[in-house]
Amino acid sequence: MMGNYLDALEQSLVEKSKVLDQIQEYNSRQEEIFKSEIPELALFDSYVEEKGQLIERLNKLDEGFEILFDSVKKELDSNRPKYQEHIKRLKQLVSEVMEKSVTVQAQEQRNKKLVEEFFSKEKSGIGQGRRNSKAAYDYYKTMNKANVVSPQFMDKKK
Repeated sequence: MMGNYLDALEQSLVEKSKVLDQIQEYNSRQEEIFKSEIPELALFDSYVEEKGQLIERLNKLDEGFEILFDSVKKELDSNRPKYQEHIKRLKQLVSEVMEKSVTVQAQEQRNKKLVEEFFSKEKSGIGQGRRNSKAAYDYYKTMNKANVVSPQFMDKKK
C-alpha cells in the first residue's frame, strides 16, 4: 500500500518535470517572438494561453503531491530505512523539478523584460506619430492661412 503511494508521488514529480519542460519550450518560443523584427502578437497570445493551461496543470499536480505527501509523511519518518530507495528517488526528482522551476522563473524574467522593452518602443512610436501628425496639421493650417493674400492694390478703373 505504501509503495503505491510512493510510486504515485514519483509519478507526480515526473509529470511536473514534463510540464515544466513544456513551459520552458513556450518561454523559448515567446522569447523568439520578441527578438524578431516584427513580433507576431497573436502567436504570443496563443502561447500565453497554452502556457496558462500548463501552469494550471502544474498547480493541480502540486496540490495533489502535497496532499499525498502529507498523508504518507508520518509513515516515511517512522520507517525511513525501509523506504530509503524511494526517498532517494523522490529527493532526486524534487531536485530536478526545483532546478527546472528556477530556469522557468529566469526565462519569465527575461521575457518580461523583452515585452516591456517592446511596448515601451511601441508607446514612444505612437507618441512620435502623434507629434508628427500634430506638426503636419499645424503646418497645413499655417500654409492655408499663408495663401490668403489680402488685396494690396485695387484697380479702380473700369
